[in-house]
Amino acid sequence: MPVGRVVRRAKSDGGGTITFSLALGAARQICRLAATFQTETQAFSYLHKYRTEFEQMARSRLASGELENGIIVLSML
Repeated sequence: MPVGRVVRRAKSDGGGTITFSLALGAARQICRLAATFQTETQAFSYLHKYRTEFEQMARSRLASGELENGIIVLSML
């Protein structure tokens, strides 16, 4: 399933987070991916390149109930 809208939000540590929607049929689940890249372009490129893997991780966390305030939180290493 395709990733929905992707939005970058700045963090105070110089990194950032990328917020995206995980499609679940007609419903959507918000996911937050902590990024360590220097530029927004690098982070978005990485997200799009590994979109399938991030979606699989997000679905796994959703299935196991690993949510923080109703949001699936992932991080880039």
